[in-house]
Amino acid sequence: MRKILVVVDMQNDFVDGALGTKEAEAIVENVVSKIAGFEGEIIATYDTHQENYLETREGKYLPVRHCIENTDGWKLNDKVEKALSEKSVVRIKKPTFGSVELVGMLKDCDMADTEVTLIGLCTDICVVSNAMLLKAYYPEMNICIDAKCCAGVTPESHEAALTTMKMCQMNII
Repeated sequence: MRKILVVVDMQNDFVDGALGTKEAEAIVENVVSKIAGFEGEIIATYDTHQENYLETREGKYLPVRHCIENTDGWKLNDKVEKALSEKSVVRIKKPTFGSVELVGMLKDCDMADTEVTLIGLCTDICVVSNAMLLKAYYPEMNICIDAKCCAGVTPESHEAALTTMKMCQMNII
């Protein structure tokens, strides 16, 4: 079976920066352990905005500058980066919640023989968006969400996102 781990947006601004939460900080060690023990392909996504972020549609709804490309907030959490540096990783910049590039990278997968596990931030925005894109394009693929390696904007929205993904026939582990 082909196994793929997608590490979603474990960036400083989401862990302990502009949009960080204590829940995000609390999953870092779980994420590091998951990466260290994972045998398979790893893809890491980066929420990536430009200097004009506040002028974008997202910036109008969430007027907090974050993940501006090449800033410290855009970089991955140091512990997560260290864990990834010991593995072979494909890195994807994404300007929005879900990554069309991620979907395209998996187009040649044998859906019945591929398992994709998503971890990271935020469960209720980028994790769920990427999971739903994968499910829409690859309905027979085994998609898993490791709940102990995810955190949402709030604990309640994290749980709601997990429930939504479970209802869409994804495995919550």
